[in-house]
Amino acid sequence: MIDTHCHIDFKEYNKNRGEVMDRAQQKLKAIINSGASLGGNRRTLKFMDEYNGFLYPTLGFHPSNASKADHNIIEKALDEIKDNIDKIVAIGETGLDYHELNIDKNKERQIKVFKTFIDLANEYELPLVIHARDAEKEALDMVMKYSLIPEVIFHCYGGDDETANNIVDQGYYLSFSTIICFSKEHQTIIEEQPISNMLTETDSPYLSPFKGLRNEPSFVEEVIKKIADIKSLSTNKVDKITEKNAKKIFGI
Repeated sequence: MIDTHCHIDFKEYNKNRGEVMDRAQQKLKAIINSGASLGGNRRTLKFMDEYNGFLYPTLGFHPSNASKADHNIIEKALDEIKDNIDKIVAIGETGLDYHELNIDKNKERQIKVFKTFIDLANEYELPLVIHARDAEKEALDMVMKYSLIPEVIFHCYGGDDETANNIVDQGYYLSFSTIICFSKEHQTIIEEQPISNMLTETDSPYLSPFKGLRNEPSFVEEVIKKIADIKSLSTNKVDKITEKNAKKIFGI
């Protein structure tokens, strides 16, 4: 099992990060930690060194952060990503998040920053991890214009069926988080899409499958169980296919 998207660097884990990582290492083959800000990118690189061979970094800038961050901070993040380009397995997370975003200039800013990160993935020919919320089709339309990005992952996908079909038709990947354990909408998407284009994640510390518990990477097992149930497959088969997808995409 591999958790292809989590945020173990977040402050929610400051009091017992070691215990959380111990549980992850006992159960999983690897985790992909996704940088979402300048500070998050730096912390992700630090934990990559601490958990060498188990935690693999992606570095990016979350669109919600991009809406409000100072231009100089984003430029600094881009410079540091370039400085560490040989250490990372993908660019991201980056993308568009229009949920409850009603200010046009903030949308324009997100689009500009997203394009910059797409350019970066295309230039260095690295996989791209996309965060798209209420903007899945627009994000897809933007990334489809590029030809040198080897793999594209729509993390924690929750868009419509037509866009999901188009993502798969492009050979891109849909990553499903622990939200599928309680979201009928997400379960329906899984019913209709091929497991050959799926990845598993937690997006922890968010979206816990257990009420009252903070999410953590080891809970990705619940995603595998749920996909297996929905697709009428064994958990072992789902595990093998999604793990193989993750290893191929991220080169781990």
